Amino acid sequence: MGVAATVLSPAPMRDHTRLRAFELADSLALAVYRHTGDFPRSELFGLTAQLRRGAVSIPSSIVEGCARSTHGDYVRFLDVAFASAREVEYQLLLARRLGYLDEAAHSELAPLSAETGRVLGGLIRALRARGAASTPADGQSFVAAASTQRPQA
Repeated sequence: MGVAATVLSPAPMRDHTRLRAFELADSLALAVYRHTGDFPRSELFGLTAQLRRGAVSIPSSIVEGCARSTHGDYVRFLDVAFASAREVEYQLLLARRLGYLDEAAHSELAPLSAETGRVLGGLIRALRARGAASTPADGQSFVAAASTQRPQA
């Protein structure tokens, strides 16, 4: 195999579907869409759109990060996902305080949003501690182990 073939070969892709953070973020996005459908029409281009964009940004950033070829880019996109998760946490609280979310909906969404942020934060910390030099070539073995741990009941 020539040098050109080696240079042009794509880097191994990380599998976002194996990440607990992605599972949570995906569930959060679906739940946010379900619960924002009844927001006031006047908020369609305000808080409704902002919450939905933020909620979709979390899993989307995880997917994009997994598709990046470098460890640094991967962690950077996870940082973006984490920031979006925190943004959504605040927006859910605001929606509750404004009366757009009832207590039952907020009680479903807020813990899911918080857990998504916690899992993402833990994954980011673990990846930074591990560093690019000691991460497996595809980044998957360590990432899967670090992100699939579920809290003990």
